[in-house]
Amino acid sequence: MSVVGIDFGNDTCYISVARQGGIESIANDYSLRATPSYVAFGEKQRTMGVAAKSGQMTNVPKTFFGFKRLLGRKFDDPQVQDELTRLPFEVQKNEDGNCVISVDFLGQKKQLSPEQLTAALFTKLKLTAETALSAVVNDVVISVPSYFTDAERRALLDSARIAGLNVLKLMNETTATALAYGIYKQDLPESDKPARNVVFVDVGHTGTQVAACSFHKGKLTMLSSSSCAVGGRYFDEAICNFFIQDFATRYKLDVKNNKKAVLKLQVEAEKLKKLMSANSNPLPLNIECFMDDIDVKGSMDRATFLEIIAPELAKIEQALKECLESSKLNKEDIYSVEIVGGSSRIPTIKALIEQIYGKVASTTLNSDEAVSRGCALQCAMLSPTFKVREFSVTDIQPFPIKLVWSGANKEDCGEMEVFPRNHAVPFSKMLTFYKSEAFCVTGEYSAPVPYPTNHIGVFEIMEVRPTAEGGPQKVKVKVRVNPNGVFNVSNASLIEKQEVEEEVPVEMEVETSNEDEGEKKKEGGEGMDGVEPADKPAADVPMEENKEKAKGEVKTEIKKKIVNKTIDLAVSSRVLGCLSHDKLEFAATEEHSMSNQDIQEADRLTAKNSVEEYIYEIRGKLCEELEEYMKEEDRNSFSLKLEDMENWLYEDGEFAERSVYQNKLGELKGTGESVKRRRREWEDRPAAMNQFGQCLQLAQKAVDSFKAKDEKFNHLDEAEVSKVEKAIAEKSDWYQRMATEISKLSKTVDPPVLASQFIQEKDAFWNMASKILNKPKPKVEPPPMKEETAKETPTKEEGDVKEGAENEAAPAPTTAEMDVD
Repeated sequence: MSVVGIDFGNDTCYISVARQGGIESIANDYSLRATPSYVAFGEKQRTMGVAAKSGQMTNVPKTFFGFKRLLGRKFDDPQVQDELTRLPFEVQKNEDGNCVISVDFLGQKKQLSPEQLTAALFTKLKLTAETALSAVVNDVVISVPSYFTDAERRALLDSARIAGLNVLKLMNETTATALAYGIYKQDLPESDKPARNVVFVDVGHTGTQVAACSFHKGKLTMLSSSSCAVGGRYFDEAICNFFIQDFATRYKLDVKNNKKAVLKLQVEAEKLKKLMSANSNPLPLNIECFMDDIDVKGSMDRATFLEIIAPELAKIEQALKECLESSKLNKEDIYSVEIVGGSSRIPTIKALIEQIYGKVASTTLNSDEAVSRGCALQCAMLSPTFKVREFSVTDIQPFPIKLVWSGANKEDCGEMEVFPRNHAVPFSKMLTFYKSEAFCVTGEYSAPVPYPTNHIGVFEIMEVRPTAEGGPQKVKVKVRVNPNGVFNVSNASLIEKQEVEEEVPVEMEVETSNEDEGEKKKEGGEGMDGVEPADKPAADVPMEENKEKAKGEVKTEIKKKIVNKTIDLAVSSRVLGCLSHDKLEFAATEEHSMSNQDIQEADRLTAKNSVEEYIYEIRGKLCEELEEYMKEEDRNSFSLKLEDMENWLYEDGEFAERSVYQNKLGELKGTGESVKRRRREWEDRPAAMNQFGQCLQLAQKAVDSFKAKDEKFNHLDEAEVSKVEKAIAEKSDWYQRMATEISKLSKTVDPPVLASQFIQEKDAFWNMASKILNKPKPKVEPPPMKEETAKETPTKEEGDVKEGAENEAAPAPTTAEMDVD
């Protein structure tokens, strides 16, 4: 099972995985850890991430970004309308009032929702993770801003499902940061001691989030959170607006109506913002060919920058104060303030934190990767295949939620706040209603939220019926905020009173006459004291027989009993931000189809590039290192073929199929590789022939020594040596013939035998010859010793071992070898 955490940001995404005993942030196909949240469409292929952003200037209308802010929202939403002023591409309104983006793909007009664009980005992130892990990725934990409402969270979940991801949890970004911070701390206080309170400030691209939490050993509890819609891009926009006015005055340029010019200015403004964080001196801004072939330049210092972003800084300050108030902590209770996010590096924001919390902002966490690392840790904790240190995480619901219900009478209407602000999540509550027919309950936020409406959804409790008398029934409704922060009516049940019949055992009544009673009183006295009952078991009667006897004397009767029976009720829901099942299936099928098309097109382009690369490679070598290995007429013919192939690539063959490119490459390699092989053979052959010749000479020398009665070889068998001698003659003859043929050939002709064949012949010959010629001498055993001699003590001369001689123990003599008296 893969363990992957994804930090889904409005501008960039990060992926972290759990492996090798830790959490690691992985790089994409450009060796970068940050993957831009960009999706671009070409005629036959989509590009995502770095490639999409790199080609934005040449494909502005079809390069899409910023769609995270459109998730789960209608076209008329004020936030959507505000976003549209920043986007250089067109967003339309469909018949349902939702946002759609029109694209031309494979010659067809498609209308894609923000959820589908997000799914396309998730597909890219999934592929990146699979490449790094060399495994299929399905289960993930995805980060979500803490201020996302129910509708936005549902839309994000739909996007993940479209991309084929199973979301184990949507984790608030501040909670993920807190987990990444706390799980590695070894000095956290025990549960019976005061908690360690830490504040986390995340200044991202489009928003600022502040959260307070408490740590105990093995436990993290979120206390409060606050947010504001101010992030890094608002600071960039303030710089852009400053220079737009400046350029309009000095250069008479209308920058706002030129989309490419605005994009260029935004890139330079972001660079200038980062430089001003470390430098208070005036810094220049220069852009060549800005628009209308005009070069522009300007400058800004930190004081001017702080002046133009003062309204945004005031909103951040308010969010910092709000979190402190709702957490009910004093400044002295706060252990530290940790900052993450790209714009947290601005010195003024650090100064605000120190002013409000009385603590210097700490930068112990990785500002960019802390969220994705926390998500990967949460995924590992939810995975059965990873063993993680026990660490419980209790999140909170940032907005209060109430339940509203209505009925036929005014008395049947009402509302109730079921989850107050900062209530623990996940959490469930059971509510009791008395209804005689199906009814609806409505989930709403009971405080202002960053969404046009406070409405969450309507949940209808069906199949409710009155009692037999026509009165109301007791209905229990379970409401829940799940780990994703999504509100729902999870189930409902009817508690119905039913009358059932059951057999009840009763004691048998025995009728006696007055005379009998009088006699008994006389015999045993009043109350029958001392009289043994007739049904009392005898001492020698087994218990089982007694039981059967007693059972036979007990009778049963049918009695009616009132019991409560629980009946599950069907619940239907109509919620905001959630796609219907049919639309979700259609979007998933379409995403799968486009993803397959991307893969096929990538393979086609790879095959095309292979042909192009080979043309350039072999052409450059034909007139240099390969020139003398090819006849002039063949070389001229092959050069013309390469030129024709290159022209075909850029004209008729630009959109050819992958198989066509592979066939073309095979044709070129048929000629080019043969020339390369001739050159390689010419260079490698001398060394291979020299090795074979030396091998034959060594073997012949050993055979000659054997014939000369060299005692080094006197242990060899003559028949085997003759076999080697015969093999030497055969191989030498073959060697001489091949050497003669090769010496007559020019470099432009393929040789009759390859260098590899000389190596093979040498190895085969030497394997045979070495077993015979290198055969070790047999060990000579000393003669057996007699018994009398064995008993004698060896002299010093016999006991000493000469230097260099082998000191081997003689084997013990057998009975047959010993002299027995």
